[in-house]
Amino acid sequence: MDNWSTDKSTAYYRSRDPINNFRIKVTLHRITSATIIPQHNVVQQEGQSHVEMGDMGSKASMGPRPDDREEFTFQWQQKLFSQREMTEYSNKSNVLTYLDEKYNHEVTSLEQKGGRPNKRIFSYVDHDRFTNLEEYDTMTTSPNEDQSFLVERMSQVRRRRQADRGGNIPRNKNLVNMKPTEDFIRNNHVINTPQQTMYIMADLSARNRTPELSDEYVLCTIQVDNNGVISIKPDFNRSRGPYRLETEGERREIYEYTLQHVSKAMSSQEQDREHKMYKELYAKHIETLAASVGEQFEMPPPGILRLNLYGEIVSARNFEYDNLHINFFLELPRNWTSDHGQQLSGVTHTAATKVEDKDNVAYFSYPFEYEIFFRNETEDDMPQWPLLFLQVLSVDSWQRYRTEGYGYCSIPSAPGVHHKTTHTWRPVGNSLVDPMRRFFVGGSPELEDPTYTAVPTTFDGQRLSKFGFRTESSGSIQIKLYCVQQSQAFLETTTKKRKTATLLDRLGGMSAQSNIMNVLDAFQKARKRMQSARENLASTMGAA
Repeated sequence: MDNWSTDKSTAYYRSRDPINNFRIKVTLHRITSATIIPQHNVVQQEGQSHVEMGDMGSKASMGPRPDDREEFTFQWQQKLFSQREMTEYSNKSNVLTYLDEKYNHEVTSLEQKGGRPNKRIFSYVDHDRFTNLEEYDTMTTSPNEDQSFLVERMSQVRRRRQADRGGNIPRNKNLVNMKPTEDFIRNNHVINTPQQTMYIMADLSARNRTPELSDEYVLCTIQVDNNGVISIKPDFNRSRGPYRLETEGERREIYEYTLQHVSKAMSSQEQDREHKMYKELYAKHIETLAASVGEQFEMPPPGILRLNLYGEIVSARNFEYDNLHINFFLELPRNWTSDHGQQLSGVTHTAATKVEDKDNVAYFSYPFEYEIFFRNETEDDMPQWPLLFLQVLSVDSWQRYRTEGYGYCSIPSAPGVHHKTTHTWRPVGNSLVDPMRRFFVGGSPELEDPTYTAVPTTFDGQRLSKFGFRTESSGSIQIKLYCVQQSQAFLETTTKKRKTATLLDRLGGMSAQSNIMNVLDAFQKARKRMQSARENLASTMGAA
């Protein structure tokens, strides 16, 4: 037939409705006869046996059979037994698990009621031990390979793709974690997408013959995950022709089947009621969030500038040795503070270098974040912004450590995204022994105070001279900074059309205003205590 549909690809749908309302109608129709081969009759004539060919097709095969056409509407995870399963589960000796015992009771109940409601069409649900042979990937080249229970379950598990990583694994690193944590298991194990599967099958075995597993054919595969994504293979027929199915073996029968979506549609009243329910649910959810978060936006105290710094050490370029890591810390000048529990230093992981456009590049992509506060005590001092100091080190397979460079980066005073390139240098020493020791045994001259790359914190003079200090230029570090500033002084900028002062001036004025507000608050508290004492005294004298 020319109107058969040959496209059996997978179709994906998304639905927020409960999957229990899903209905699919399957229609199976046999096209060719099972006895299309001419039959022969043995005729006895004059003591001799003669073979006489019969007509093309016997009378039993010419007429329609009850199982030539069958229709059934399936619900989600509805179990229909095949004739093979009826025979298997009716035997008590085959009952080994709890599922087998459950199916044994169901099969016994069906036999007592007069048999199963289906003939050829049946189903495998999610907890059945079945895997589609077409979706099964063999592990070996043996033609006798059979599926195990683990292979069946792992066939529905998708693995995390891991890109090829350069470099060798150190020999002293133990790859087996004897005490894995929950986070380690979740991040390093296979990704198992929670989903349910249902197979709609057809038993195309011949009549008067014991059905076998090879006589079962998959008509449709339905999978549903927790995100509401429904995959159907093949898709519903709709206006297309039926699907064609041909059996294997000597019989070569041809069947056609159709798949129709027959789930009950919602009425207009039900849709309105659902929209109203969702609207009320979303409104209640917003109220719950507002009650837990609060309506007021969290603001720093008056005269305080809050700086949220989100940074990333992107990469390091053109250093002498491989396997680099970076030590860094944030230096806070005067009038800058941070929370006591916040750690202002860190160290990156070790990264191997690779060649890019004639440059040796080591990628870190190491994130860090700080929350610091600025309060301008006096308007006479010139405010200073924090500095991020960095030290690049290398380590080789012989555990030889070398200092590759020192550098610093000034935190930008403007909010927004900033891309910084920090050029580094390293001290070389005053003798020939230092470079030889660096090459053969590792180790190199280091700074006692890393802040010496800028202005040391212990320096109190007016002029700083570094003349005579021998250094050598090394590589560079790429840094990405995201700066977010928050202060009540910014409110004046939005309310007034004209900017009257700089941010630091406004912070200084608001600092004085904050001191006045503190005095007024203390006065109000003292006044309330005095009024309370006066009321207590009056009540005591009245009782006396």
